[in-house]
This record gives sequence, C-alpha cells and structure tokens, in this order.
Amino acid sequence: MSAAAVPTAASSGLLGCECCGLVSEFTKAADSPRCPRCGFALHARKPQSLQRTAAYLLAAAVLYLPANTLPIMATASTLTGRESHTILGGIIELWHTGSWDLALIVFVASIAVPILKIAALTLLAFTARRKSRWRQAERAKLYRVLETVGHWSMLDVFVVVLLVGMVRFGAFANVEPGPGLLAFGGVVVLTMLASASFDPRLIWPEAERQARHR
Repeated sequence: MSAAAVPTAASSGLLGCECCGLVSEFTKAADSPRCPRCGFALHARKPQSLQRTAAYLLAAAVLYLPANTLPIMATASTLTGRESHTILGGIIELWHTGSWDLALIVFVASIAVPILKIAALTLLAFTARRKSRWRQAERAKLYRVLETVGHWSMLDVFVVVLLVGMVRFGAFANVEPGPGLLAFGGVVVLTMLASASFDPRLIWPEAERQARHR
C-alpha cells in the first residue's frame, strides 16, 4: 500500500482526546467538537503548533545566555565578604577542587541538556514547517527521546540546588537568589512548553496533506 493510500484517524472520522485519551467519532459539520467524557476540545492537529513552539524556543534561547552567565546566588559572610556565584563559575570551581565528577554532572544537566533540547526542537520545527520527508522515522525517535528527557527536566533545577549546597559558608552568612536563577528556571519551563506544543504528527507531511483534503 502506498503512503498516500494509508488512512489517517482524521480521514476515518476519529479524534483522540489529549486529556483523557478517549477516541471519538466526529463529523465535519461539528465546528468545535469536544470529548464526550471530559469535555476537552478535540483537534486533528494541535492549533498553531509550530508558531507556539517557535515562540517558546525563541524565548528559551534568549534566556539561555543570562541563565549561565548571571549570578544564580550571592553570599555575604563575615569571613569571606560578599561573593557572587554563576553556574559556569561553579563548574570551574568544582573542577579545580578535584570534584570533576560533580562538575561533569552540572555541565551536562545545566548547560549541555538545555542547549541540545533547544537545538533538537528547532530542527523538528524547521523540518516540519518545510514539510520535509528527510529521515522521518529518525525525527520521530528524536521527539520520543525529547519527551523522555522532558520527564527529567527539573533535574536541571535540582543540580543548581546541589551546586548551591556545595558552597562553604562562614559562621554567619546570608544567601540571596540572583537573576541567573530566575533565567535558568525560565529556560527549563520554556523548553518543556515548547516540547508540549510541538505536534509530532507534522513530521509526516503526506498524512497531514491527506487529512486536510478529506
């Protein structure tokens, strides 16, 4: 059977609910079909998927630089005075003190993973926008990997807390959150929203075209 002859759920009059998972029949006469079980709005494709994904990715990319260069916290101690700590500075300090394993964990979770997620989602959105047939199966697997990583997205924030806990304080010290911490949390949340907004069905343009013409 050719790819153009493969029926789709939309062409068969079926829509799946994103909230409860119930598959329901619908008619083209229904302007705004809703799930009969939970009342969630049903769509053959996520509305404005690529536009929302691009917006979240752009915002995450803008926040990525300050998240890694601005101080995530500032400490004021009677012994050491006032010091500011960034993620990059913490990685370098951990490496120089011999904690190379912790430095590697912080680097991967706080710097490598967010930028790789942004790059991978950008690739998926760009190829979907061009209706590309390039390595469709591999791109679908890439999206599943991103979904799996997404369940561990808050690990980045945990690593930042771990980094804060490694700082040696004096007898009397005050800790103040820095702007880098807010930017870092923003990157994590925005990449999660970008992944949730992307519709993986757009990877298959033939099925998308067939669903529109029937």
